[in-house]
Amino acid sequence: MSGLPASANSLPTPDSRPEPQPGDFAVVQMGGRGGRLIRIGQWLNGDGFADFEHAFVYVGGGELVEAQPGGAELRPLSVYDNRPARWSSGRIQLTEEQRRAVVAAARGYIGTPYSVADYFAMAAHRFHLPIGPLLRKYVADSRHMICSQLVDQCYWDAGVHLFADGRWPGYVTPADLAGLLGP
Repeated sequence: MSGLPASANSLPTPDSRPEPQPGDFAVVQMGGRGGRLIRIGQWLNGDGFADFEHAFVYVGGGELVEAQPGGAELRPLSVYDNRPARWSSGRIQLTEEQRRAVVAAARGYIGTPYSVADYFAMAAHRFHLPIGPLLRKYVADSRHMICSQLVDQCYWDAGVHLFADGRWPGYVTPADLAGLLGP
């Protein structure tokens, strides 16, 4: 193994996948009330009842950066032991320079407030409510982010565009990220 803590090795990933490297991201299943609310938010955004409700960036050393209701924070990877996860490792190709940039961006967003209102803004866009320009500006604002926006923004900051489908900047859910990673 490449020096990752045992917790990273216990996450369910196919044996053929490389181990997570700094700059990789993962989507995980969440339980409880928060997970149910995110599933509903994703459903409102056209994702159906997707299997993954949370995303984070692995920054190395057994640590990750993730958006949380109290703001983005640095946490141990072990908090997701035994949770189903899908990793970008081996699926999203990054140079070493891009990996360093993703990690630096993730660390730079620590403390950024969480915004459940982003789900509502994305849903309003999906339902074509006539407040488009305000919604677009709100969703694109990186001064508040949900977990999947944080992942997408870190990659964007590193010059890696995960989506080439013309979507609004920041218009990304955990299910969107999971879709990039296949089954």
